Amino acid sequence: MRVHRSGTTLAGAALAALTLLLPLAASAGAAPDPGVRPVPARGSASMGMGVLAHDGQGAAPGAASALAVQTEGVDVSSHQGNVAWSTLWNSGVKWAYVKATEGTYYKNTYFNQQYTGSYNVGMIRGTYHFATPDTTTGAAQADYFVNNGGGWSKDGKTLPGVLDIEWNPYGATCYGKTQAGMVTWIRDFVNRYKARTGRDAVIYTATSWWTQCTGNSSAFASTNPLWIARYAATVGELPAGWQYYTMWQYTSTGPTVGDHNHFNGDLSRVQALANG
Repeated sequence: MRVHRSGTTLAGAALAALTLLLPLAASAGAAPDPGVRPVPARGSASMGMGVLAHDGQGAAPGAASALAVQTEGVDVSSHQGNVAWSTLWNSGVKWAYVKATEGTYYKNTYFNQQYTGSYNVGMIRGTYHFATPDTTTGAAQADYFVNNGGGWSKDGKTLPGVLDIEWNPYGATCYGKTQAGMVTWIRDFVNRYKARTGRDAVIYTATSWWTQCTGNSSAFASTNPLWIARYAATVGELPAGWQYYTMWQYTSTGPTVGDHNHFNGDLSRVQALANG
């Protein structure tokens, strides 16, 4: 009888242990919840990465000729790796922006090929900084940007730097800032950038993010050119104060390089922006 009870006890203990392990095994092998987006690695953000998720995508805009005079451009980051600049140039792309930095902790590992390569085929090019207002001050990030590829020179081929301020891919949409706090952070960045370079930085954003996170501030419209993000047939409503856009990122699925843009004017206007 002792043997029988012992066997029953051992069998029961084994069954209990198996019962405990089964949920763990099921959990380990379960498919991830499709509704939960993984947080990307710091440094991997790129211009417009939040547009599709937050604003969606509509019909493509008409050809450039249907948009008055527009000049085609692209923006690139480390995601594109070594870019086929000759292919882009031959397709009609005449200007480009290259990601230089993010926060005060990341520099684009493909920067030299992208920045120099676009210049070598004849493009007018510039650089952009992906802002992370939750990590360091606006002034500190402007300094980091200028010190690592974000400078400007009046050579007719260098566009002013861009502050890419949009959805936070790493956390809270507005980086934990109040609307007033975000406006202050942006002001600190653009003021320091101008003090360092003599140029007003271009501001890249989306109207919906700008409205939510700055309260639709009009504080920068008279000084900073606007680069608007909207993947649709028309540019739509602009943030407060800006009467027109300078650049429009209209798709992330263009040929050769996904992110394509219209400059609001012919090539002479792109050169004028480069020359200040």
